[in-house]
Amino acid sequence: MDQTEQGRTLLLSQAASSGRRLWWWIGAAALLILIAVVTWRMTRTDTSAVAADAPKSGRAFDSADRPVSVAALPATIVPKFDITLGALGTVTARNTVSVHARVDGQLVRVAFREGQLVHAGDLLAQIDPRPFQVVLDNAQGTLERDKAQLANAIIDLDRYKGLIADDSIPKQTYDSQLALVQQDKGLVSADQAQVDSAKLQLSFTQVTAPVSGRVGLRLVDQGNMVHSSDANGLVVITEVQPIDVIFPIPQDRLPAVRRRLAGGARLLVDAYESDNRTLLGTGTLLTTDNQIDTTTGTVRLKAEFANRDTALFPNQFVNVRLHLDQVDNALTIPSAAVQRGAPGAFVYFVKDDKTVQIRTLTLGPTEGERVQVIDGLAANDKVVIDGVDKLRDGAAVVLIDPSARAAQGDATRAPGQHRNGKSAGNPGGN
Repeated sequence: MDQTEQGRTLLLSQAASSGRRLWWWIGAAALLILIAVVTWRMTRTDTSAVAADAPKSGRAFDSADRPVSVAALPATIVPKFDITLGALGTVTARNTVSVHARVDGQLVRVAFREGQLVHAGDLLAQIDPRPFQVVLDNAQGTLERDKAQLANAIIDLDRYKGLIADDSIPKQTYDSQLALVQQDKGLVSADQAQVDSAKLQLSFTQVTAPVSGRVGLRLVDQGNMVHSSDANGLVVITEVQPIDVIFPIPQDRLPAVRRRLAGGARLLVDAYESDNRTLLGTGTLLTTDNQIDTTTGTVRLKAEFANRDTALFPNQFVNVRLHLDQVDNALTIPSAAVQRGAPGAFVYFVKDDKTVQIRTLTLGPTEGERVQVIDGLAANDKVVIDGVDKLRDGAAVVLIDPSARAAQGDATRAPGQHRNGKSAGNPGGN
C-alpha cells in the first residue's frame, strides 16, 4: 500500500471516531434535558399541593398549630400518704452455729434430716458411748472404795477419841488417825471429780442442738470417726425464727430515722422479692449501725422479722421498704407528670380552654408512682402525664384516656418489645 492510500484510510478512521463522539454528546444532552423536565414537573406538583392545602388566609400550614394528643390526670388528696425509704437488703440469720463433736469416737447415729427445723436441746447425733461408759464405771468403783476407807478411818477416829480421853493411847496415834481421815476425804473428793468428768464426757457422746433453727446439709456420714478438732464439724444450724434483715440508707436520711427511734416510734419494715411486688414479711426496725460507710455514704440498719412462714432465707437479697413517716391529707400527682428543667420541677397544667401552662412546683417525698405537691397546684388540677415531649407553654391539647393511650402504644410497638422500648429478649438494654 502506498502513502496515498494510507493517508486516505487514516482520514476515514478519524472521521468515524469524531462521529461516534458527536452521537455520545447528543445522547448525554438528551438525558439531561429529560431529567430536568421530570424534576420541574414534580416540583410544580408538590407546590400546587401545598398551595391547595394552605389555609384560606394565605399563610402556609404550620404543624405546630395542630392540637397535641395528651393524657392527663387530676391532682388528688391522699388521706394517709406514707413516706418510705427503699433499699436492697440482705437476710441475716440471728445465730449461725457450726456443731462440732466434743469428744472423739465413732459416729453411730445421725438423728436429724437435712433441712429440718430443730429446737435447742434436740438430739442431732450419737457417738459410740461404750468407751466413756467404761471410764465412768471405773471412776465410780474407785470412788466407792475410797468412801469405804474413809468410813473405816472415821470409825477408828471415834474409837481413839474415847481412848485418848482415858489416856489409854498416845496422842500421836490419835493425831495420825485424824490426818488419815482428812487424807481419805481428799481422795473421795478427787474420785467424785473423776466421776463427774466421766459423766460429762459420756453426755458429750449425745450431740444436741445448741440453738433452735434450720439444719443444713450433713457434713459427716454415720460410721465415720469424729474428733473435737475437726474443722468442718457435723452440721451447721442457722436460726431463722426470728431473722434479721440488714440494709443501707443514705446518710442524709439518718437524722430522720434517729429522731423517730429516739421518740419511741415503732418503724415498720417490709421485705419484698426481687419483683418488688411479692411481700415476704413485715418486721420492725431494731437499730442503726454506729458509723457511716465513707466509701458509699450510707449507714446500715437492722430490722427483725418473725418469719413464721420461713419465707425469708439466710443470705437472701430482698427489696426493703422502711415506713419512715406518714402525711395526712397530702396532695399528690403521678410522678410521670413531673418534668425538670431551668425553672426547676414543673408540670404542664391543663387549663379550661384546653391549652397547657407551665407550673413550677414545690415537691415533697415520693412514694411509689406518686409524689406529694407542697405548693403549685390545687386538688383536681389536671396535669399532663403522657405526651409532654411535644408540648410548649400555651400549646393546644386534646385530652385522651390514659388507658387508651397505653393501648395505642402497645398496638404500635414492635412485637417482642416492652413499653420502655427494650426488646423482650434483652431486658437490660445492653
